[in-house]
Amino acid sequence: MTDKRGGRRRDRHGRGLRGPLAPSWVPMARSRGERFDDLVLDAVERLRPQWGKQLAAVEFAVEEVPPARELGDGPGHVDAIPFGRAEAAHGRRPAAVVIYRRPLEARARDRDTLGALIHDTVVEQVASLLGLSPETVDPGYDEGA
Repeated sequence: MTDKRGGRRRDRHGRGLRGPLAPSWVPMARSRGERFDDLVLDAVERLRPQWGKQLAAVEFAVEEVPPARELGDGPGHVDAIPFGRAEAAHGRRPAAVVIYRRPLEARARDRDTLGALIHDTVVEQVASLLGLSPETVDPGYDEGA
């Protein structure tokens, strides 16, 4: 049934979803993807005080899953599913760090673990991009693991 006034769907008693479940300013109102994006931005911001100049031209992005070309295939292939990738600048294309949401969420047991995994992944990808060790990029790297 549709309500003739607003076009919203309601149940047979005229009840149903009348508005948002939570105000937009509370954490519950944000989608899982938006909360993940926030954790990635937090990890990048933690690196900016020391590496801001080097990261100024780097784009950070989130993708749901790694592309098929990054996944191993066939029997005996033991490569783990990647959590992210770093791409060096090429021509007009800037350097980029891409973080994969689904593999990280599947690995994390709670929000704190997810935040630590995301931070470690960002550090690893930035280190790869800069040609440094993760411990050089962040001396606290992998402490929570």
